[in-house]
Parts: sequence; structure tokens; C-alpha cells
Amino acid sequence: MAARDRRVDYGFCVSRLSHHHDSPDADTWGLAKVAADVGVATAGDAVYDIKTLLATKPPGDAQARAALEQCQRLYDAAESAFAEAYDAINRRDYAAGKGKAAQAASLARRCDDAFARAALRPPPQVARWGEESAKIAVVCTAITDLID
Repeated sequence: MAARDRRVDYGFCVSRLSHHHDSPDADTWGLAKVAADVGVATAGDAVYDIKTLLATKPPGDAQARAALEQCQRLYDAAESAFAEAYDAINRRDYAAGKGKAAQAASLARRCDDAFARAALRPPPQVARWGEESAKIAVVCTAITDLID
């Protein structure tokens, strides 16, 4: 797969997919669904971390708080988009699944944009979730391309 799509980070792919309970027995179709499900979990973890940051962020830091609140909404939407990608792949509507995975990655990137507009750097954990969301969307698309 990584040889077919150079955007795929092979180490990341193996690391993230191998930890999923459905991965060991999955065929290509199953692995595409696993990748989408990992995307759901990744975006959900981002929401959890952002909620924790908001709970501990000093109230006087209005720009950072506003960026985090926007990121929370974006990752909520990304989580839904990855879930819709899973559902589409499950019903074998591969174009819709790839579209929803791309939408999820785009939503995650918009979180970085929210911090850039505020002239702030995102907290490390928030930046990490953006990178991971983009990578798992690429993995999901690349695996789906193998069956489409």
C-alpha cells in the first residue's frame, strides 16, 4: 500500500491499525473500516484533550480559549465525518467513504488555522491530533483505493 500511495506513512499505518481489535482477521475491506474507526477514535481523543485543556486554561487567555473552543467543534465534526466514512465503506460506497475521510482531515487542519489566525501555536497534544487525523485519513483512503 505504501508503495502505491507515497503519502502513506507505513510505520504509522502498522502501529495504529495493528492495535485495533478487528485488524488481525480483516481483509482489505475490513482494514479500510478499521482505518475509519481509528479516525473516529483519534478525533474523539482530540475532543477529550481539548475539553481537558479548556477546563484548565486561565479565563484571561481569551484568544487561546476561543481557538480551543473552535477546535473542539471541528474535532466533533471530524469524529462524525470519520464515522460517516466507516458507514459508507461498510455499505461499499467507497467514493463517499473517501470523501468523508478527506472531510475529516480538512476539519482537523482547520484547527491549526484557528490558532494561526490568533497568532498562537496550538498546544502540542492538539497539534499531534491534527497530524494523526490527517495521516489516518490518508491510510483510510489508500486502503479503500485498493478495493475500489
